[in-house]
Amino acid sequence: MQNATNQISGAAGAASRSNAADRVRLEQAVKRVAAIEGFYIHLAAFAAVLIGLFALNWASGDEWWVQWVFGGWGIGVAAHAFAVFGRAPTAIRGWEQRKLREYMRNP
Repeated sequence: MQNATNQISGAAGAASRSNAADRVRLEQAVKRVAAIEGFYIHLAAFAAVLIGLFALNWASGDEWWVQWVFGGWGIGVAAHAFAVFGRAPTAIRGWEQRKLREYMRNP
């Protein structure tokens, strides 16, 4: 009888760990999708504003200045893309993991 009880509690513990792992994976997936969505919103805003500024610069007939906006903001969009799709350096990943463990211990 005791052996059967241990088997049941062991299975329940494994299921609980599996559910916890599933929740963690779900949270990570939600964060990843939100990050990708944020990048595409940023990219769409960049494209829309730059098209408008290009048209304004072209219509005004003055010197070309729109390239400076494109270059400056483009660096920001590229950095955002790297942050979302690229791999973070090892030092940053290590820091992130340490902070996650710290916050998991001390909510």
